[in-house]
Amino acid sequence: MKLKGRNQIRPEFNMSSMTDVVFLLLIFFMIASTLAKQLNTIDVKLPQAEGKTENRNTIAVTITNSSQFYLNENRITKRMLQAQLIEALSGKKTPSIVLRTEKKVPIDEVVYVMNIANKNGIKVVLAVDTP
Repeated sequence: MKLKGRNQIRPEFNMSSMTDVVFLLLIFFMIASTLAKQLNTIDVKLPQAEGKTENRNTIAVTITNSSQFYLNENRITKRMLQAQLIEALSGKKTPSIVLRTEKKVPIDEVVYVMNIANKNGIKVVLAVDTP
């Protein structure tokens, strides 16, 4: 007579939990990669400082060493900056910009953009590289 116990150990591996983990990692990296490249469209050498200055709900204003102005990734002229900036921020509750300038940009250019923001009630955040 052959007796079997109720609790038998079966050496099987259930792959469903492993596929759930891999799927969640895939979703995480897909979302993280799309968020990481929004403000890094124009390559400028930012000054270094401590802290985080990036905000995803803003418009990026970039000034290069050759005094070229960019609104997000679109190149614009200095005299058209105010009109296009106000137009881009018209539907926002709390309008704010990220000001990205290279290290050797004349202070006059930075003050020009900050003056536009001050006149129109726009919050300015200076972008920097962390060391």
